[in-house]
Amino acid sequence: MTALDKKLLRDLWGLRGQVIAIALVIASGIATFVMSLSTLDSLLLTQATFYQNYHLPDVFAALKRAPDSLKARIQEIPGVELVETRIVAAVNLEIEGFTDPVTGSLVSIPDAGEPLLNRLHLRQGRLIEAGHDDEVVISEAFANAHRFSPGDTLRVTIHGRRKALTIVGIALSPEYIYQISPGAIFPDFKRYGILWMGRTPLATAYNLEGAFNDVVLTLSPHTQVEEVIDSLDELLKPYGGLGSYGRENQLSYRYLKEEFHQLRQMATMFPVIFLGVAAFLLNVVTTRLVSTQREQIAALKAFGYSQFAITIHYLKLVILIVVVGAILGIAGGIWLGQGLSNLYMELYRFPFLHYELQPRVLLSAIAISIGAAMVGTLFAVRQAALLPPAQAMRPEPPARYRETVLERLGLKPYLSQPTRMIARHIERKPLKSLLTILGIAFACAIMTISNFQQDAIDFMMEVQFNLAQREDAMVTLVEPSSYTVLYELRSLPGVQFGEVFRTVPVRLRFEQRSYLTAIQGVTANSELQRLLDTQQRVVTLPPEGIVLTDYLGKLLGIQIGQRLTVEVLEGSRPIRQIPVVGFINQYVGVSGYMDLPALNRFMREGEVVSGVYLTLDTQQQENVYAAIKEMPRVAGVVVKKNAIQSFYDTVGESILVFTFINTLLAGTIAFGVVYNSARIALSERSRELASLRVLGFTRAEISYILLGELGILTVLAIPLGCIIGYGLCDYLASHMVSDLYRVPLVLKPRSYAFAATVVLVAATLSSLVVRRQLDHLDLVAVLKTKE
Repeated sequence: MTALDKKLLRDLWGLRGQVIAIALVIASGIATFVMSLSTLDSLLLTQATFYQNYHLPDVFAALKRAPDSLKARIQEIPGVELVETRIVAAVNLEIEGFTDPVTGSLVSIPDAGEPLLNRLHLRQGRLIEAGHDDEVVISEAFANAHRFSPGDTLRVTIHGRRKALTIVGIALSPEYIYQISPGAIFPDFKRYGILWMGRTPLATAYNLEGAFNDVVLTLSPHTQVEEVIDSLDELLKPYGGLGSYGRENQLSYRYLKEEFHQLRQMATMFPVIFLGVAAFLLNVVTTRLVSTQREQIAALKAFGYSQFAITIHYLKLVILIVVVGAILGIAGGIWLGQGLSNLYMELYRFPFLHYELQPRVLLSAIAISIGAAMVGTLFAVRQAALLPPAQAMRPEPPARYRETVLERLGLKPYLSQPTRMIARHIERKPLKSLLTILGIAFACAIMTISNFQQDAIDFMMEVQFNLAQREDAMVTLVEPSSYTVLYELRSLPGVQFGEVFRTVPVRLRFEQRSYLTAIQGVTANSELQRLLDTQQRVVTLPPEGIVLTDYLGKLLGIQIGQRLTVEVLEGSRPIRQIPVVGFINQYVGVSGYMDLPALNRFMREGEVVSGVYLTLDTQQQENVYAAIKEMPRVAGVVVKKNAIQSFYDTVGESILVFTFINTLLAGTIAFGVVYNSARIALSERSRELASLRVLGFTRAEISYILLGELGILTVLAIPLGCIIGYGLCDYLASHMVSDLYRVPLVLKPRSYAFAATVVLVAATLSSLVVRRQLDHLDLVAVLKTKE
């Protein structure tokens, strides 16, 4: 072992507290990086394997009714590989002991054997058998929510007739990894389920013998999906086609894609912030270490050590700290990644999980951390290497002593001697004070970020479900109906108020851009479905034209006054141009809105509605739901409070777990930053403080001088940290944008208070540690002359 290596080990031991703190900061950044990317890789691998092995289609299409003979013509479309027709129907379910409305989708499968596409992965039981028209297989999420098992029965209303069905199996499907009912925003496993039933009994129940109302396709490699969709739409148009769409627009696939996109954003942004703070800390520590070792560097150069050798010596110091942090971070990241992957597996109901830790993730984590450390310490190491021996031999010139600004303002009589010493030290070394403030400010900023998602989610839920959607329940109909359904529902005991709405599936086109969505027709002064601007003020629908959500307007690149091509995907499928007359702010989903009479005129239909929004008497809600179940033309009921609870039980849980993990890591960083600041201040001023002790200052007084300065700098850093945190949250919010939801920039006072509290607690704990060391100062050793 060389002399420099021995010195390196002594330096590491002498700086062990700071080394551990910095290593923990680095470990937090790497753990976030490894956790997020390994979880993402695992989910993507699991998803791709599941899709491939169980044959997820490439194209989906729904229609009213088409003869089975049409299948052969669909097969002839260029690029089509496999075609499977089926029957899909919405049903109402009755579950014993559960009074809330429950809906489901009945999907046909062959009477014997497995479907060609969207194959089922059985978790329990078996598939249906030919000749048994009362057997169904149900989705695992729905089964677990109600604790169903093979052999249980449930009652369903099929085409207006009640029927008891026997559960023979519980399964998973690649089509319903993210199980969410049509029109819903969040999954609700208790109130929506998937049921697979034999083709023959299902066709008989819906008078679809020899016909189908849904078709799925797989395509040959390198086939243009849009060309197949156009050909399929043209073919299905006479049969009431509702618009074909590719895998990219399939509900479950889209939700997963957006979730994984957000996870990738988090995997890059948080580590960058964490490792940036670590690089800053390493720069401060290395710079001040070089400053305190000026004489040692001079002696080394005098003994013949080259600039290169000294550079490598200090780089080794940095790399060893990074290696310790990398080892801790990788181990922690793997552990957290496995736990987070299991959480996502439960949410998305994958049949298996391949935890994937790719070598590129580990190599990238190490390379990024070392790179950040090198960038952070390059100036300090270069300063050490270029320090001339003669200059280094001289002690640093003493600082200039003069009255501070506070004293010159006439406050000197009110300041004690230790307080004036604190003020003079801060003012004499403004750069070091500024660096300390910046370090603590970044600690505060990171803690602010950790609560940002919770605040944003709470705000989104408040705007969506209290300010915009003010109904208690939304009733959807099997087929568009007349206004008489409103009067039927209003007449039910317990219904206080009702408003109708019309939903029309459309493809919107502007120039070369298009988007598949729906137009919502609501009354101009709707009380239950209000449209809001960015300030949450109510927007009144004009009598003509279309209003778009602001994000949809950006996707299409259209401005107010320009005309939008609307292709309706139901009924007579009219295609017309409509002027855009405004934009509204909406954080969840994207769609267009029109005045209900205007939409009815556009569709060339009478007073037709798709459903009704209701407000209910809380004491009679169960009676209302029971009465609605008896109405044959009702397809389903979405209860708002259930939707909110479902969100927090599913999607919200995964977000909050991720936020909790980042909060813990951010808290580690905050403590590391504040503790380092205190230890650096102690190492720099130990001689000065020992001198004061010899001159008669008490331990309490020198502790006040050192820790009082840290307290002042901490108090100054917190407002700056809140400002930096707001800026970082703005950056995060700008990257957490998709057509499914947009995260608003919202930070509540509690988040700032929480961040400030964590920093103050870290400062208090650090002060206690430093105070203990001050009590054990070796006065003789510290006062030995170094020159």
